[in-house]
Amino acid sequence: MHIQNHAPMIPEGELRAKRPSPLRFVADAMLGRLAKWLRMMGYDVVYMRDASDFEVLRRARAESRLLLTRDTALAQRAGKQGVFIHGQSLKEQLRELSRRGFIQGPRAVSRCPICNVPLRRISKEEARTRVPPFVYETQSEFYECPSCGRVYWAGTHWQNVQETWRELGWEEGE
Repeated sequence: MHIQNHAPMIPEGELRAKRPSPLRFVADAMLGRLAKWLRMMGYDVVYMRDASDFEVLRRARAESRLLLTRDTALAQRAGKQGVFIHGQSLKEQLRELSRRGFIQGPRAVSRCPICNVPLRRISKEEARTRVPPFVYETQSEFYECPSCGRVYWAGTHWQNVQETWRELGWEEGE
């Protein structure tokens, strides 16, 4: 089913001239997967899974964030701050945000996909007791979320993430 969007849209290119880069976003309940991926790409994205439209819009306005949504009515209420996402799949959504000038590919520093806090690099020794033995033996770089304490490394999942970025024409840390 194709949904026609009648919400006002920010013309391509207009955004860069009027807003600081990198942009900050709020994603509504329909875009949790996109929010997670944008965080892994280094973008500051507040994901509001259980919030009302009013709360999502209020937060976007209070923090000068662009509101990402698949809800045409919410995009209309947000006006120029609203970004209606047409794409159904994650790749379509990322491609759309890039084509419209909202993202330029992965940033140099990734964020925790859960907490939205920038990750910090930790030593291999710091990770020793916090990761499985095989991971400790086979990986050399580890990152930690200072908020939740989760430890991340470039395993198979990260390779799949990077492959998706390459398919979209991006390299890591542009």
